[in-house]
Amino acid sequence: MVARREADDVPEEFSRALAAIRAARPRSEVVLEETPAPQRLAPFSVALTADVVSPVDPDLEIGTGRLVLLHDPAGHEAWQGTFRLVTYVRAELEHEMAADPLLPGVGWAWLTESLDSHQAGFTAASGTVTRVASESFGAIAGEAASAQIEIRASWTPLDDAFDAHLLAWCELLCTTAGLPPVAPGVVTLPTRRRSARR
Repeated sequence: MVARREADDVPEEFSRALAAIRAARPRSEVVLEETPAPQRLAPFSVALTADVVSPVDPDLEIGTGRLVLLHDPAGHEAWQGTFRLVTYVRAELEHEMAADPLLPGVGWAWLTESLDSHQAGFTAASGTVTRVASESFGAIAGEAASAQIEIRASWTPLDDAFDAHLLAWCELLCTTAGLPPVAPGVVTLPTRRRSARR
């Protein structure tokens, strides 16, 4: 869903970006949905949410995320361009992994390496990697302990290969959720898309 402007007013470059994003087909464990976009961050924007489901049990969600593409035709000094991608990714972790002091750096490397592997040129990347560990006490002491990783990031694309940026983000989601990478040359089944709003 394009924010703040009528479809007839959408710039051609943003329309091309939307077409590229909507044409991208990530691996089958990623279930994409187009959702209402934020209205105050840029004149034009589109938002996607994704759930990563277990390849063994499609009803089991093992990761989730949100990606927003912002566009300001006048450019934005902080972005160093006219487009900006903003993301939030969250997945469950094993406690041993959550305790690893190297985890935040590894989480950030997952983002940059996924962009590089899809040849999605970028600049001005920034973000945070957070690990959260929870244990229950008192009346709920019997509940299992849990740990999560959260990645919040943004970057400016250096090209118009927005499909590559979307696929890189989906790879980040899958890596964060603990799925093994898809071998080169392996074709995955078509992605299921839910309630796309266009």
